[in-house]
Amino acid sequence: MMQVFDEAPEGIQKAPHEPRMLAAGYQVALREVVFSDVHDKESLMLALLRGLALTDNFGRNWDALYDVLTDPEARPAKLGLLLRDFEHFCHRHPHLSGELERVLLDAQRDAAEHGRQLWLLSEELESDPANW
Repeated sequence: MMQVFDEAPEGIQKAPHEPRMLAAGYQVALREVVFSDVHDKESLMLALLRGLALTDNFGRNWDALYDVLTDPEARPAKLGLLLRDFEHFCHRHPHLSGELERVLLDAQRDAAEHGRQLWLLSEELESDPANW
């Protein structure tokens, strides 16, 4: 069976079952960003800071996020971002999620141009769609 890490990263993809174990097998560093409590840009940047294990000097803006994701000194050559509760976040905050998606996809393209890989994996938490 074909696994997500068998192919070059392309856009935001559905996370595989057991993404952590699978990533470990492919030697992909996996970072988890949880969107459940994101309600504005500030809480989004905080979720990214936590999920990417950034220091407090992270600029908390789109350019700083792009720089962090594309910095070969700071990021492994094979990186996966597990975007937890991402679809719900997109439904709740279409403008904010659109901006985030643009930065993530730009960083993914930059990584590919430099022989690096950045997987963007959307994983939904078990919940009732009525709570969207």
